[in-house]
Amino acid sequence: MVVVDSRKKRDGRVIEEVGKYDPNQQPSLIELNSERIQYWLGVGAQPSDAVHRFLVLSGDWAQFKGAKVVENRIQVKDAGADVEAAVKAADDAAEKAKAKKAEAEAKAKKEAEEAAKAAEAEAAEDAAEAPAEEKAEDAPAEEKTEEAAE
Repeated sequence: MVVVDSRKKRDGRVIEEVGKYDPNQQPSLIELNSERIQYWLGVGAQPSDAVHRFLVLSGDWAQFKGAKVVENRIQVKDAGADVEAAVKAADDAAEKAKAKKAEAEAKAKKEAEEAAKAAEAEAAEDAAEAPAEEKAEDAPAEEKTEEAAE
């Protein structure tokens, strides 16, 4: 909600912003700067029909007209419950992410250990086969050297 000179076109040039209205939120967001609204009404500003309804709801219009007791009929959203729920949801999500990460790390560690054991077993098999092959190769060479000596 803004204050605009009525003699000017609607070109976006505003004198002052005195409030906000967002009907897309549940409940609708209505923020009014009552002090500045009272000032502008006092110097002769004329609210549009829509703004007039908001001023009546907020009690600013009755205050401007001189009412001693002003009733604000705008419902205020309980932000505390939503904030607590959001914090709890974020904490739960973080705990789940940590649990998944720990599980993935444990699984990777287990797979790495199994791979290391398999590699050790394979190396042991290769080591056992290698001396047998060397002995087999050494034996014919000795026979050939004996034949050459004769």
